[in-house]
This record gives sequence, C-alpha cells and structure tokens, in this order.
Amino acid sequence: MYGVCGCCGALRPRYKRLVDNIFPEDPEDGLVKSNMEKLTFYALSAPEKLDRIGAYLSERLSRDVARHRYGYVCIAMEALDQLLMACHCQSINLFVESFLTMVRKLLEADKPNLQILGTNSFVKFANIEEDTPSYHRSYDFFVSRFSEMCHSSYEDPDIRTKIRMAGIRGLQGVVRKTVNDELQANIWDPQHMDKIVPSLLFNLQQNEITERSPSPETEKEKESPVELTERCFRELLGRAVYGNIKNAVKPVLMHLDNHSLWEGKTFAVRCFKIIMYSIQSQHSHLVIQQLLGHLDANSKNSATVRAGIVEVISEAAVIEASGSIGPTVLEVFNTLLKQLRLSVDYEITGYYDSYTNAGSKVIKLHEERQLQEAVIKTIGSFANTLPTYQRSEVMLFIMGKIPVPGMYPALGNANTGFESSRMIQIMLLKSLLQVTAGFQTTNMLTALPTSFLDSLLSFTLMEDPEIRLLVLDILTSLIDRHDNQLKFSSLRVLTDISVLNLKMDKCSRQDNLFMKKHSQRLYRHIFLASKEENSSQQHFESLYTLLGLMCVELANEEVVVDLIRLALALQDLALSEEALPVYNRCAIQALSAAYLNLISQLTTVPTFCQHVHEVIEARKKELPFLLPEDVFVETPKLPEKLEKLQGEVLFSQGKIAETLGGSGYNSERLATPYIPQITDEDRLSKRKSIGDTISLQLDVESKLSPEKEQKSPAEQITFETLKQAIADSVSLEEQERERRRQVVEKFQTAPFEEIAAHCGARASLLQTKLNQIFEITIRPPPSPSGSVGNGHGQSRSIPIYEMKFPDLCVY
Repeated sequence: MYGVCGCCGALRPRYKRLVDNIFPEDPEDGLVKSNMEKLTFYALSAPEKLDRIGAYLSERLSRDVARHRYGYVCIAMEALDQLLMACHCQSINLFVESFLTMVRKLLEADKPNLQILGTNSFVKFANIEEDTPSYHRSYDFFVSRFSEMCHSSYEDPDIRTKIRMAGIRGLQGVVRKTVNDELQANIWDPQHMDKIVPSLLFNLQQNEITERSPSPETEKEKESPVELTERCFRELLGRAVYGNIKNAVKPVLMHLDNHSLWEGKTFAVRCFKIIMYSIQSQHSHLVIQQLLGHLDANSKNSATVRAGIVEVISEAAVIEASGSIGPTVLEVFNTLLKQLRLSVDYEITGYYDSYTNAGSKVIKLHEERQLQEAVIKTIGSFANTLPTYQRSEVMLFIMGKIPVPGMYPALGNANTGFESSRMIQIMLLKSLLQVTAGFQTTNMLTALPTSFLDSLLSFTLMEDPEIRLLVLDILTSLIDRHDNQLKFSSLRVLTDISVLNLKMDKCSRQDNLFMKKHSQRLYRHIFLASKEENSSQQHFESLYTLLGLMCVELANEEVVVDLIRLALALQDLALSEEALPVYNRCAIQALSAAYLNLISQLTTVPTFCQHVHEVIEARKKELPFLLPEDVFVETPKLPEKLEKLQGEVLFSQGKIAETLGGSGYNSERLATPYIPQITDEDRLSKRKSIGDTISLQLDVESKLSPEKEQKSPAEQITFETLKQAIADSVSLEEQERERRRQVVEKFQTAPFEEIAAHCGARASLLQTKLNQIFEITIRPPPSPSGSVGNGHGQSRSIPIYEMKFPDLCVY
C-alpha cells in the first residue's frame, strides 16, 4: 500500500506534495515563494503535521547533500528557516529536532559553504524565543563543532576567515539559546567554557596579529573578525552571574598560561580589560581574587610571567573605580606583599628554591627588579581606589609587615641574612610610600595612630641612608594635604616666598591636638636625622620639605615657636659637632638658614625678617658656603676645616626672641634652647642590625627590674655617655648570645628525663609563688556577727549565700 502511494503522486500525503512543490526544476531559480506560502499556511493550520514536514525536509536535505545537489540544500534550509520564524506552536519541539539534525548534517560536511550555511540557520534559530520548554535537547555537538570552526586552518585565508567568523557566531547563538534556559545543559560548566573561551581568545589573538597589516577587503567589511569576537566575548561575560564568574575567567588564565601570553602583557591586559568592563560591577572583586590566586600559584615561575600577572592586576584595579575590592581588602595587599618578599629572597639567593639550589633555574636580577617595581605600582593602584579610612587600615597593615627596629629581631631565612632584611624593609617602605601618595584626611590624629607613627619614626635613625630618605618622603606625603610638596622641592633662599603660591588653611582643632601629642617626637627625630654622617643632598632637601610642610599645614603659634627653636638648634648642632664632615656641617647651616628665611616670611614680623635678611647677606659676603646656593651644587667649594663661627653670620636666639616677643609670641620659650631628649627607642633604632637590638632591650629591662633598683644621682647625658653605653651593650650582647646558645644546646642534647625534671622544678616554683600570693591576698570573709575566732584557730568561713546583710545593702 505504501509502495503504491509512493509511486503515485496523487496518493502522496499532502504535506509531502506541498514540500515537493517548493523546489523548482532548476535550483538556480530559488525557492518557489507562492508554494512556500501554501506550506506555511498548512503548517499553521495543522500544527500536528509540523514534525512530519520537518522529517521529510530533513530526508530530502540528506539525500541532496549526498548527491552534491547544493542548490536544493540551500532551498531546503531557507524553507526551514521560514517555517521556524512562522510557527510557535506546542509541536515546535519535534520540528526543532529535525531542524537541528539538518544543521548538524551541514556542519559535518567538508564544504565550507555548507558549514557557513548551517551556522547561519542555527543563528537565526537561536534568536527565536520558544513558547514551550525542551527537556531533552542537547547542544554539546554544536559547542564542539563551532569551537573547532573557530580554529579553522583552511588554506585560503578569505575562506578561513569566513569559517572562523561563522564559528564565532555559532558560539554566540549557543550562548543566547542556553544561558537563560534552566532546562538546558548549563553552558557555564567547565566542559563547555573550556571550549568556548579559548576559541574566542584564539581569534582575538590572531586578529591582533592581522590588525597590524589589514587588507583592503577586510576594511570594507561591515564587521571585522576582531570586532565580532570581542562583541561575542563581552556578551558572554555580561550574562555571567556571581556563581559563574570563576568558570568564565579560569579558561582565560589557562589560555594565557598555555600560550605564554603573560610575558607580552599587551594581550593579557586587553583580555582583562574586556572582562572588567563587561561583567557586572559588583562581581569585579571576584576577578581580582582569581588573579591573585593565580599569582600565588605561579610564585616559582619566571619573573616576567609574574610581572605580567601583576601588570594585569594593576590595570584591573584602575578599572574598578567603585572603591571596593571585595570583602577581603587586606588579603589583596597581603598577597602582593608576599610576592614582594619572595622576589627579594629570589634575588638574594639567585634560585627559586633557596634550599635546593641544584637543578634550579637561575634568576635574572633585572627581571626581579622589574617585578618588584610592578608590585609596588600595583599596590599604589589599589590604594588609590580605596576611601580614606580603608587606606589608613592598609597603611597600618603594611607597617605591621615591615621589620621595625627593636620589635622584629629576626627576619628572612638563614640563607639570605641581613641583606634580605634590608631589601625587604626598602621594598615595603616603597610600597607604603605608594599608598600614602595623595593621602588626605581631616583628622590626622585618627588616621595616624601612635603605634604607626612610632614605628615609622624609628626608621629615621637607621644608618641606611636609603631607608631614612624613604621615611622622610612618607612623612612628607602624609602631612601634605594641599599639594604643596613640589613647591618645596628645591632648597634655596627666596627673597619672596609668594612665588611659591602656597595653599594654606587655618590650623584645625584636630591638627592642634595631633601636634600637641606628637610634635616633640617629630622634632626629636628631625634633629637626630640631621646628625647622620652619610646624609646626602636629597636628605637635606627632604628635611627642608618636611619642615616647610609642617609650618604650612600644622602650625599654630606654639608650633611656630618650636620650629624656630629647632632651626636654631640645628645651627648650634653644626657648630658643636666637630666630628661631622665639613659638608654635613655646612649643609645643616644652609638648611637652618633657608628654613628661618621661609618661616620669617610666613610670620610676617618685619623685625624678624630683617634680622634673618641681615644674617643671610653677611653670609653671602663672608661665608657663602653656609647657604644652600653654594652647598647643594655638583661641586661645592667648601673649606677643608670649618672655623669657629660667630658674630653677624649666625642667627641670634636672643634677637629673635626679642623681636617675636613684641608680636605676641612666647618670648620666654623662644629664648630657651631646644635640647632633644634621647630615649631608649632612639638607642634601639640606631643599631646596624635588627637582631642586635635584643641585648639592649634585655639591658633596659634588667635595669628597670625592682630587684636591681638603685638610687643614683641624676647623670647628665652626653655624647660620651651614650657612646659608652653602646660599647657596654656589645659585651652584654655577647654574653646574652652565649647564654641563649647554651640553653638551646641543652635542650637539643640533654636526656628527656633531665629536661622534664627541669621544667617540673620551674612549674613547682611557680606554683609555690602563686600559693604565697593567694595566702596574702585572699582572706576568709568576715562573719556577720563580727567575731574573728575563738582563739583556738581560724574561725569557720561562712559562705556568702548564708550571710545576713542589713536591709540597706540588699535590693
């Protein structure tokens, strides 16, 4: 019966006759539109026949593909497209299965034109919103096939470009069709993302190469491959939600690793710029966290790779302008500081594995230096996106990582030694300088707590000149809130400071409280930092800038008086410290002169300005090497020995006190010379090595213990006594070191029973002391009757819950 129907056209089913009528005798004539309209009307009128129509069209298309009748193949696909666009009934699912079968058939063909034809039909289908859900449809084949087309290596470059663009459009269609359909397979699964993302990145990378020499034909196209790829990549990332960010970013990291694209930096930065601008802003911190984790995973990779990752992190931080990098802000800085410390260790040891040097990859020093600069730059980029209160926390966090003299006696491993400790100090201080750049706060007392300031100031007395210079720059950045720092960059005597265009505001109450609490500590460290023999021109310029900013930003009448006293004390220091080099003594005199000239014009007291002007003019005539214009030059003309100075070339403290006293300043305080108080902190900070401070601390603690407390007359502290104290501490250090060595040796070699007996004796001694204390302090509560005993022994203690208290004591 079926054979007879197949042979006789009149007996064929109507839907088959309608399908056959849309094909012309000559395929070049194209689809018969009138018959196509009849087929569409029939499909809409009898939707139950739609699946049969699709199956028959699929059968014809398969036959035409096998017979290489490609004209009829195009007509069949055009008919399928029109039916899909017209029909949205409940039976569409079965028709779609036939449609996808035909698209798969075309994509499996060897002919590029058929692959492109099938892709175009699939893209049209992807843009259709279906009314009914599909429970069993799978797009795994299409993801794999379109990804393969994105990597096409066809010989003809034009056809190869068309195939790759078709693959990109196909992936875009798959994403659109599945990303919002919960019933479909999750397109964000790693098995799909590991194919889609690398395919897009491959085309971005290839297009980046071809963009350098574009062909005229490419320029005339409506959309270039790079534009299509980037648009598809952005659309994919824009649809990602919180739980999918990791699966979308991880393939990017793996692709950059596999193709060694971190070292070039350009392509990696471009990829993550696309990511950061495409994803939802509230998910930006997830990308940065993945980058930081990837940086940790590559800790022992080459410096160029790590520098590329750090550069990408820096660019991502700049893009994230919202000022929030997620709930773990300090973890970001912790990771970066960890990389900085590792880089320092690598640079010192020369190997990535400091314990097994054999077979390790040799490190290039210049690459490690570039990495360190990149990390420091990234720390600054992150800090610039943070609000003031978070930046203060980051400053405290970084300061806690820096080995502060007297607090962190051991730093670095056994193979790196003191040089590693010094380099880590320098790198972390440079990072802190980046964080403080542009830091502005209205309340310095809360933004700079005592613990932070004490730790920072302790570095001003280190013997390393680079460390001291960094600390001075950090202090300058913290105090400068009106961008006046660059205006003090050159240390010279100005006849009119109005050319500096200084921005000044009235000192606030918070600033007054800050100076009242910390001013004497600042003055002392500035004074002691000026005495360092290895100071250079940069150090004196930084000191001048710091003093100038204190006068502009934080000065009230009391602070102005103290700053003048400090400048005069610096003048006396240059006169009395004959052990200092001639250059240092002349530089200190020049610093004092330039600063008194500045502060005299800021106070606008005519007699004070006149006195300062007279002394400067006298120095120009007689001793020009005491002014900055003659000292801070490439080849200063200095005398071999600085003779004793007196007379008109020196600033007179008495005259200054007299002139300013008439203008309302405290003349009695002005007439009192400034003498800094040397503290134990300064002694600890002055040590060459961080580890050498332990013995001094123990010495101080032993002297302060009550058992050795002695009443001795007050001794005047001089330079000789300090020198003797430091010399004495060296022997104490050796004794303490020997004692510790013996303790360690005893615990390493003694039998376990002996060690246990020793510890048990110490525990019993402690318990005995505690019992004595308890007997003294804890007494039995008195009884309500007031009796203290019957004379035969101690009275029985009455529990507190049995006592009877007066009514006034009970509520």
